[in-house]
Amino acid sequence: MSTLHTAGFFPGQGSQQVGMGKIFYDEFTVFRQTIEEASDSLGFNLKKLLFDGPESELLLTENAQPAILAVSTGCYRVAESEFSLKLDVHLGHSLGEYSALVASEAIPYAKAIMWVRERGLAMQKAVPVGEGTMSAIIGAEDAQVIEWCKEASQVAASARKNGDHSFTVDCVVEPANFNAPGQVVVSGSVDAVDVLEKLIKDKAIRGVMAKRLQVSAPFHCSLMKPARSKMESIFATAVKESQLSPLQTPYIPNRTARITQESGVVFPLLAEQVDHSVMWNQSVAALLPTCKKAFEFGPGKVLQGLAKRIAKNIPDASLEVYPIYDLESLKVAEGALK
Repeated sequence: MSTLHTAGFFPGQGSQQVGMGKIFYDEFTVFRQTIEEASDSLGFNLKKLLFDGPESELLLTENAQPAILAVSTGCYRVAESEFSLKLDVHLGHSLGEYSALVASEAIPYAKAIMWVRERGLAMQKAVPVGEGTMSAIIGAEDAQVIEWCKEASQVAASARKNGDHSFTVDCVVEPANFNAPGQVVVSGSVDAVDVLEKLIKDKAIRGVMAKRLQVSAPFHCSLMKPARSKMESIFATAVKESQLSPLQTPYIPNRTARITQESGVVFPLLAEQVDHSVMWNQSVAALLPTCKKAFEFGPGKVLQGLAKRIAKNIPDASLEVYPIYDLESLKVAEGALK
């Protein structure tokens, strides 16, 4: 494969906000068409949800996922139409992997919109409300977090055996997102995450801390196995209906963190991603040091911030990330490609 110089980044759930995409919707026909196509696929007015809310509805996993996919795809299409954007590789964080694959023309946009809504519903349903959670571990090495998760899972499981509890899910905490050096998000049952956070506090390692996240489910851990099964069923039907095309642009799957041009791995890896860790740190590292410019399509600048932290830890790496989300950022991104 030739040297990669430019990349497309696509954000995941958590970047949603009421009003996202409004500027592009008002300005560009291709963006309006993208939102309208999503509304047709979903069977409800996505534009109204995006721009009017309520926020409580937009935050629901089954709504947030198609909303972010639609806005990210719209931003990408605007860049394509405005300055004939063509990048060397695409990658997305969790949900963003679907956006990346739409941009790479491997999966149809209208189908992807429906799939991520089903994905969101299945992920929310997999674990009863109140039994799962997530926590961001800051300042620790990946290997430390992995070992602490194992220790916390064992301690919590032992406590369950010796006391009354009302949990219906397995007692486990696992790494969910390897986001950047010193930033790992863990996911699992509430009691196991509680033990992990106490363990970290008791260790009192300077610069290391845990921060509980406000999420509706423990994403990207083994508790999501029912959701993975649901996606495997959906993708089996998609294969029968020939809903997979050759990749027109290489992509980096969350699960392998390796650049691939093989479309045959797309559905298996998308399904596996549901109950396994997102290897974002490793995925961005796979681009460096040759990749110098990346463009983040969609709301927020989370991936820009993570990329800076990742590049700092790689010799000779210098990666500039340009968010494309409003008219000013679009102009800056166009200038960066000249």
